[in-house]
Order: sequence, then C-alpha cells, then structure tokens
Amino acid sequence: MRYLAGASAFDFSPPLLFSRRISRRELGATGRRLVMTSVNSQSRLRDSCGCDDGIVTVEEWRRWGPVSPFPAAVKQIVDDLKVLECKLDAQIEFGGNGGKLQGPFGAYEDKKHRATYEALDDPEKKFRFFSARQIACRLLGSRGYLCQKCWLAMEDCMCSYVKPCGLWKRIRFWLYMHPRDFLRQNNTGKLLWQIFGVQSATLCIFGIAEDEEIMWNEFERAGKSQVCCLYPNQNSELTLSVENAFGNTTSEDPGSSSMEDDDKTLHFILLDGTWNNSAAMLKRLKDHAKSVWGDEDLPCISLATGASAMHKLRPQPSWDRTCTAAAAIGLLSELSLLPQLSSYGLDKQADAVEEALVILLDSLTGRRLRMGRSITRKVRNTISIC
Repeated sequence: MRYLAGASAFDFSPPLLFSRRISRRELGATGRRLVMTSVNSQSRLRDSCGCDDGIVTVEEWRRWGPVSPFPAAVKQIVDDLKVLECKLDAQIEFGGNGGKLQGPFGAYEDKKHRATYEALDDPEKKFRFFSARQIACRLLGSRGYLCQKCWLAMEDCMCSYVKPCGLWKRIRFWLYMHPRDFLRQNNTGKLLWQIFGVQSATLCIFGIAEDEEIMWNEFERAGKSQVCCLYPNQNSELTLSVENAFGNTTSEDPGSSSMEDDDKTLHFILLDGTWNNSAAMLKRLKDHAKSVWGDEDLPCISLATGASAMHKLRPQPSWDRTCTAAAAIGLLSELSLLPQLSSYGLDKQADAVEEALVILLDSLTGRRLRMGRSITRKVRNTISIC
C-alpha cells in the first residue's frame, strides 16, 4: 500500500514488431535507457500498418501478473504506437526519469497523445486513456529488460529465491494498483501473487476496465460484508482494528466452520500506489460501492503496524504508513493472534511474505551498490510507497 488498505524465463510469441536493446550510459541521473527498434525498417516501410499481429498477446500480458484479458484500451494504444513508428520511421525509445518516451518519436507522440486526451470530453474517458497509455508504454519499455514475474532487471531476478506458499482459502487479496506503479522494480505488492498465486492475490489496475470488472464481480458475489479495505482512514467511522472487526466469536465469525464455502471468502483490498494517489483510488472504490450497494462507505481496516524493511530504501511519509507487502504481513499476523483463527497457519503465511520482502530488499540494495548509488533516501512527503 502502501497500506491502504506475487523464475520465469521470457517466452515471447513471435513474430514481434519490436526488438529490444538495452544501452547503459554512465551511471548517473539518466539511469538505464531501453531502446526498442523495428525488426526490419525496410519491411516496415513496405507495410504502413505494421502488419505484425498480436504485438502483445494475452499470454504475455498475464505473465506480467494480471488475470484479465488483454485490455482493449491498452491494445489500441500499443497498436497506435506501432503504426506511428512506421509512419515516422523512428525508433521507439524509453529512458530518463520514469522511463518515458524519448527522442523524436517521443516528442511527436507526446503532442499526439495530449491532443487525444484534450479532445475527450468525459472525465472517465480521460482517466481510462491515461491509465491505458501508462500501461502500454510500461509494457513495451520493459520487454526484454524486466523479469515478467518479479519485475526486476533480468540480471537481478529473485524468482529462484522466493518460496511459494498457500494462502488460507478464506482470504483473498486484491492489489488495487495505480498504473504508475505497474512494473516498478521496487513495488512490493507483486510479492503477494508471486508467493500465493494470482487466484489468492489478484492484481487489479486502477482505471483498467477489464481488471475492475473482474474485481467488482467478485465483490458483488461475496456481498459488502465480506469486503474491506486496508487503509488508515482516521476520519471514517467504519475504520476498525483487526480485533474489532474479526475478534468477536459469532456465527458470522470468519473462522467459523459454517463459512467454509467460497461465498464466505474475505476480500481484502490493498491500495498499491503513492499516498498522494491513494485518496483518488479510495474515492473510486467508494463511488463504485455506492452504485452497487447504495452506500459509499467501505469498511476500512487499520493495522497496528510499524516500519517495514523497505523503509531503508523507500521511507514513508509517517511511521504509521508502510509498504503493500508489509501491510499484508501485518494483517496476517494480527489475524493469526485471534483464537478462532490461530489454526490456519496465518503466521507462517506472514513469514513467507516477510522473507520475500527481505529478498527483494537485498536485490534492490545490491543493484544500487553496483551502480554506485546511495542505499538510503531522504524522507519526503511525496515519496512513492511501493
């Protein structure tokens, strides 16, 4: 969450329009640059439409973590980039801070996408266009550079060190992720589906219609009483501690044997974005909840959690806020202390996430040291919290 509340080899489906090459400049502010060039410029000019079908297949899409079909809006932008590359006969190049489009292609595309955005008269359409473009550029810019499972540079892949673990069947995590956090190397929410699997910890990208539809279909099926958000919302009357929310032993107790069926699964939403973005994400959840249930207040769970290991690399705005994986650790740990839930191995599941978090920290720290960068950062209020 940022507490608001998953080693695979690359297996791309040929043929692909773009081939990737990674060029490393001198270590410094520019960081890595990822350049994607057409396989054959001459054939590209012969075929103005870019003629390679399925530049991003649903199989490739799902290897990055999502469970949804390849989003139509993202596919449209990928196709538009493909056509534009042919039209300009220019390289698609990503680099600089945030891995943005660079060079002549980037300058032209920036004007084009801004004009498209401004021409949209509906705020929802603008928002979905923004999300889809973020995802499309991150997908193309990460191909051949990041591991599709752990989202680290291939030379830093940690997948072989992470041990999968089963999550108690009565719990399902939803990683409601801001598009700017998708494929970020220091994101920690990805650890949850890497450990527990995508059916127990499911990625839902903020503003991607296909993802949000899957998530809300599950919430409607489960009912409002089975859905809550991990978020320290001090102003909400529905903000509860784990003890207050689940500590009472009743027939509706989440540990009750009468709730073994799938309909009684507890759905926990973890907002996976910066603290600045989390307010908009929570508002979108509440707005949708109101349209579904007639009440915009989602129950929020506040944890008695402290700093996680990731504070060393990504300090939080305050000590009551922590990263996504640490929020999941805190929730599982607190639930394991409840007598009626003590036999479900939740403490061991929390330990599995904590071990993976330490592995991620070691991988990121090692990379920074190799690049001659500091392994600590100054605290600032605008920091992104994985």
